[in-house]
Amino acid sequence: MDDKNQRLPRSIATGIREALVDTPVVCLLGPRQSGKTTLVQMLAPDRAYISLDENNYFHIAQDDPSGFIDSLPSEVTIDEVQRVPALLPAIKQAVDKDRRPGRFLLTGSANLLLLPKVSESLAGRMEVIHLYPLTESEKERMPGAFLRMFLDGRLKSEIPGKNKGEGRSLPERLIAGGYPEPSLTRSQHRARQWHRQYLKSVIERDVQDVARVRGGDELARLIELLAYRSANLLNASGIANALGIHRTTIDHYLSILERLFLVRRLPAWHRNSAKRLVKAPKLHLIDSGLAATLADVHTNDWMDKRESMGHLLESFVVQQLIAQASWTDSDLRFFHYRDKDKVEVDLVITKGNKTWGVEVKASKTVNNKDARGLVRLAEQCGKDFHGGLILHAGSDSLPLGDPLLIAVPLNKVWAL
Repeated sequence: MDDKNQRLPRSIATGIREALVDTPVVCLLGPRQSGKTTLVQMLAPDRAYISLDENNYFHIAQDDPSGFIDSLPSEVTIDEVQRVPALLPAIKQAVDKDRRPGRFLLTGSANLLLLPKVSESLAGRMEVIHLYPLTESEKERMPGAFLRMFLDGRLKSEIPGKNKGEGRSLPERLIAGGYPEPSLTRSQHRARQWHRQYLKSVIERDVQDVARVRGGDELARLIELLAYRSANLLNASGIANALGIHRTTIDHYLSILERLFLVRRLPAWHRNSAKRLVKAPKLHLIDSGLAATLADVHTNDWMDKRESMGHLLESFVVQQLIAQASWTDSDLRFFHYRDKDKVEVDLVITKGNKTWGVEVKASKTVNNKDARGLVRLAEQCGKDFHGGLILHAGSDSLPLGDPLLIAVPLNKVWAL
């Protein structure tokens, strides 16, 4: 990857700098190959740097966690900390003796917050920040302010006239995904080869850091099936039957894939009084490029495989907005909505009782009927509903018959 691409601005960088000023331990979590190492070395080039991917450091840290931590400089970056979870209690002891901010900058390619007992070790001493694969706004060198503008009610109706060229088409963006190397430097054919090698490497190398799995073949079969079912309600029993694997094993494998930032379970939004709501989560692959490779979807399938591309688009948008939330507001929570009438909203965003809804449409035209799910969600929320949005493939921002509802072009997500 050339230096220009390596230096793409990461919108979360400001949050990391701020955390290092007042927090003893800052932990940057995200998938492998999402740019964590590049970012921490750019933000703190003068700090001592240790990678636990290097065998010498790995074995020393594993054999004597406390001695390893005691031997380090007062400010240090430790890469891939999930490889030796026993370091975290040792870091806690070191921080309890010296609580100066910015002492430890950690990265992890597994979600430490989902590992048993690990997050308890540094409660109150560590700030966790998530770095996802590149968003489209980062690729365009834009601030990534779309989510903030939506939450603040600052998206307005607009008919721009003739649409100017915007670089990559929407299908190209979906198929490329966000991992820096394949999305920035490789042809579509070569990117697909990268995705397959990436998944093979993660299963062979990283799975054992978070769980004990006898073989990776079943895990590989599972994630390929999930790629075909991305943006669908999760039916673990149906998946178990399709793969001929026990249901409890499927649950175990899903938790592994979540810990490694490969899939996301999006919980169902509901209130205690809403008995007619479906409670099953939706399952999304986090990176649309990896999902496209595994589901064998190409850019020229945009018209011929509308259902597959529609699901891929939904997962893509969910990831874009959740990634923007990482630098917009850490208190935001994300869900989906579906009721017994099959009325649904692709993404529900909450902050306390405040609730917003987002629908994703692959079509270029929208009308008030497309807002049916948003209207139903608004009825459930009452005064707590603060806005609804339909993202579509057209070029106009249009009102939807209610001052709280608006239809906006998808390209606004990365143009603001």
